[in-house]
Amino acid sequence: MNSFSLIKFKKKYLYLLLFWFIFIFVFADTGLSLEKKFINHLGMEFILVESGSFIMGSPKDEPYRDKNEVQHKVNITKAFYLQTTEVTLKQWRSVMGRKLFGRKKGKDNFPVTRISFHDSEDFIEKLNKLNKLDKGRYRLPTEAEWEYACRAGTTTAYSWGDDIDCSKTMYQNNKKKASDCVLFYQSMRLQSDMPAPVRSFAPNPWGFYDMHGNVWEWCSDKYQEYKSSGTDTLKAGTRIKRGGSWYKYGIYLRSANRAYAHPSAKFRTTGFRLVFEAD
Repeated sequence: MNSFSLIKFKKKYLYLLLFWFIFIFVFADTGLSLEKKFINHLGMEFILVESGSFIMGSPKDEPYRDKNEVQHKVNITKAFYLQTTEVTLKQWRSVMGRKLFGRKKGKDNFPVTRISFHDSEDFIEKLNKLNKLDKGRYRLPTEAEWEYACRAGTTTAYSWGDDIDCSKTMYQNNKKKASDCVLFYQSMRLQSDMPAPVRSFAPNPWGFYDMHGNVWEWCSDKYQEYKSSGTDTLKAGTRIKRGGSWYKYGIYLRSANRAYAHPSAKFRTTGFRLVFEAD
């Protein structure tokens, strides 16, 4: 090989190295290298939800369907991480501390409840200030993100099918108003008139626990009526809740079911889970 050919060969080699350097160290930060799962410094586990599209709402022939569940196509344009469970009491205390008044009582692995929308935002603000290791920010899921992850690619009333029974999740665990599942849960050594510890039941196909039942979960959206192509008719002064709870009936646990409340309201049936949005 003469000197001219050797120089050309070295140039090609250098260009190839430069290309791989750019690919690895530049494109790696654009989301191409997102891990499928991660656990943060508080022990919160998150699973990556890839971008995609789905039909939000319920078909007209779905039993117990509400008129505010008009089906429409939604595009989830950016991948996000969703917490595998509701925020637990242990995680709440790790961020918010133990206040003498208004402190949260219960075991570490129970979902934190009596949380207003504003409380969840305070928690998120403090968590983001504490976050020095993970590149990104925490927030509540949008209603569309929540239903997308709840359905996990399914089109049935629930992520496991069209029927519900006490073995699937926590609901009707209320001795006074809806007690159909009380005895079953007692056989599982779960207490009545309250939610279950997180992960007490099987996850949905994407690995998320308690998307149906246990506690209602706040979403970031204000309540709006669906149209066939989006949403309309804003109810000011509200925030969406999704998923149903231990307190009442299985029909409220359907993937498409919608509820809302005042953002200052605190219910023993309501908690939240987090989205992590990677940089």
